Amino acid sequence: MRIISGIHKSKRIQAPKNLPVRPTTDMAKEALFNILNNLYYFNDISVLDLFSGTGNISYEFGSRGTENITAVDVHSGCIQFINTTAKSLNLSIATVKSDVFKYLEKANTKFDVIFADAPYEFELALFEKIVALVFDNDLLTEDGILVVEHSKQTDFKNHERLSYQKKYGGNMFSFFENKEVV
Repeated sequence: MRIISGIHKSKRIQAPKNLPVRPTTDMAKEALFNILNNLYYFNDISVLDLFSGTGNISYEFGSRGTENITAVDVHSGCIQFINTTAKSLNLSIATVKSDVFKYLEKANTKFDVIFADAPYEFELALFEKIVALVFDNDLLTEDGILVVEHSKQTDFKNHERLSYQKKYGGNMFSFFENKEVV
């Protein structure tokens, strides 16, 4: 994996092979950040990276100037790798070793961007639980956005908070905005 833009542009990062991860592809990540770049000034936002795995998304935000990043993953090897890599890149990334669902149930901090790259084999109900916990616990700022990465087989198109979706190869990003639901 590589960092697409920012102070660490083109920097390649090699994750250990023993981590249970599937990093977002460079093509999909670049497309995602092109969208986010039109919505936010990265220096001014707070980010929550759920199922952070290798930290790929967190490093990209950090390289682009975001200093308030929290990465959550249940796997201790992933957390250790993120801590080591963030330190070597001089990026400010707080890590939390936790089950994502338990973290979301207890969280009380608002974020501008929440990114969730859950395992693709999750049932739709588990993806929907992520969305529900974010909105039920009011974890987004007023103009905040939740981005869920999933396979194209997972269908959110009828979800009341879905704003739009973008497909990149086998990857799909669903964007949920913090808006009033009637």
